[in-house]
Parts: sequence; C-alpha cells; structure tokens
Amino acid sequence: MSRLTHVVSGPYAPPVAARELTVRSADGTPLHVEVHGPEQAPAVVLAHGWTCSTAFWAAQIHELAADHRVIAYDQRGHGRTPASPACGTEALADDLEAVLDATLGPGERAVIAGHSMGGMTVLAAAGRPVFRAHAAAVLLCSTGSSRLVAESTVLPLRPGRVRTWLTRRVLGSRAPLGPVTPLARRILKYATMGPAADPHMVEACARIVHACPRTVRHAWSGVLDGLDLDHALREVRVPAEVVVGTADRLTPPVHARSLAAALPQCTGLTELPGIGHMTPVEAPGPVTGKIRDLVSTHVTAHTHAEPAEESA
Repeated sequence: MSRLTHVVSGPYAPPVAARELTVRSADGTPLHVEVHGPEQAPAVVLAHGWTCSTAFWAAQIHELAADHRVIAYDQRGHGRTPASPACGTEALADDLEAVLDATLGPGERAVIAGHSMGGMTVLAAAGRPVFRAHAAAVLLCSTGSSRLVAESTVLPLRPGRVRTWLTRRVLGSRAPLGPVTPLARRILKYATMGPAADPHMVEACARIVHACPRTVRHAWSGVLDGLDLDHALREVRVPAEVVVGTADRLTPPVHARSLAAALPQCTGLTELPGIGHMTPVEAPGPVTGKIRDLVSTHVTAHTHAEPAEESA
C-alpha cells in the first residue's frame, strides 16, 4: 500500500488493489500494475501523467471499482515502477501495450484514459497492434501532442522565445522538490491546479508529485519538451473524448482544441471552468462520468481467464 494512505484520507487516499501484478515491458522493465473491482466487469485502463503514480487516480478508482474492472499502472520511473534508461514515446507505448496484453483477455476491449503524459502515451500507442486490438474508446485529459513548452503559461510572460526558454529551465529543473511545506503547496497549486482547488486536493497532488525522484522528473521533462505526436492523432481510430480545465497552465485549452479538431472520431470536447491541469483530482465527478459514459456506450462485460502473471 502507498505511504500516501497515511497522510491523505477520503476519496484521495489510494485504494487497496484487489490484485497487484508485475508486467514486463518489451525491454524487460518491470511495471507495477494494480487491478481493482470485479474480474468479469467492463474494463477501464488508466495511464497517469508526468511525476504522478496510480495514486493520482484514487477518486476514479474508488468510484468505478464498484462495477468496473479498473487497471492502473505506474509509468516507468514513477510510483513502484523502477526507472529505466529508456525514456521516450516508444517506451511509453511499449509499456501500455504490455499492460493491455497482460491484463485483458483475447478480444477484450477497454476504455483507456490518459492524463497529461498518460494521454501522450495513448497517442504514442494508438497505431500499435495490441492497442488496436483492445481499445474500445479513449479519454484524453489535460494533454497535448506537441509544443508543450512553447504553449505553457506557467510563467506569466508574453508568448515568445524568452518565455519558452525560461519555461524549459523551470520544468526541466534538476533541483529536489523537498518536503511538502505550505510554500511547496502554494507553488504546486499555482502551477498545476485551479484557484479554487480544495486544500485536500492540493495536499494529495503535492504528496504524489514530491514522491517522484528528481532524476526521473528531469529525464521525462526532456521527452515532453521535444514531444511531437501530431502525426499520431490520425492513428486514434476509436471514439475519443477530450477534457481540459480552462485554468490549465501546463497544457492550456489550445492543446485540447487542436486534439479535438484532428482526432478522426472525437465525440466531444469538454472545457471545465476554473479547473487546472490536475483534472482527475480537481474535477473527479466530470472525469469519472466521462469514463462511465464511454464504457456504457462502447464496452461490454467480457468473460476471460485469470491473468497468468505472478502477483508482485
């Protein structure tokens, strides 16, 4: 169980998984995977973002696990998945494919939801055979496909080369975040959350983000800086919902609008007023509702054998 349980309570406390698995990615990286809810229920797969972990999806897991099989995993270097020298969109796609292949039965399809870097993972994997075999629909939360640093409004400066240069230095900093102090919470809230975010939400996000090793944070910041997945949008050949907060400084609504315009089967774009980048935590009801709607429209329960992977 995550140590976050001892400092975060209520809907933001990480739930206890029904099963935990270790799934090997293509390069051998062992991925920590959790399965929540009834084994025969319709499946949902959750991919978290940069500096986060499965704990980020606590509110969705608590709500959905009553009648869904919810599969969540830690991206490499995050949570309980060890870091790897391989950092890039191909590694992200490899990892998602490995999770889908290990946890879903033959022919079984799931709704795949990705937040921030998790949404980029969905885009990177969209053209892969395993993804296409198992994706029924996708939810892309607070994410983008390119120009992440150039479009970021974390620094209150006029758009241009100076803001981009400074933003790159801030997001790519190697400095340790240190303990979660009142100042640290204020900084994190400003950069990643809306002005009305509840203190419990801020605390939950701060604990998760500060738990990410600084070397991992720095390594993946370089990947996000150079991200170019515009070409991958046409590979998303399933229904796709897009969600963004209007107060998102890391992936402002301009990204969501571009995604919605380019996705072959975009079924809706929702802009949540006053919500920042951490949409699944800040707006758990709307995000969970979107997942439920996608499942009810595109997924049916699937009878499958118990996965053969050994419990971690």
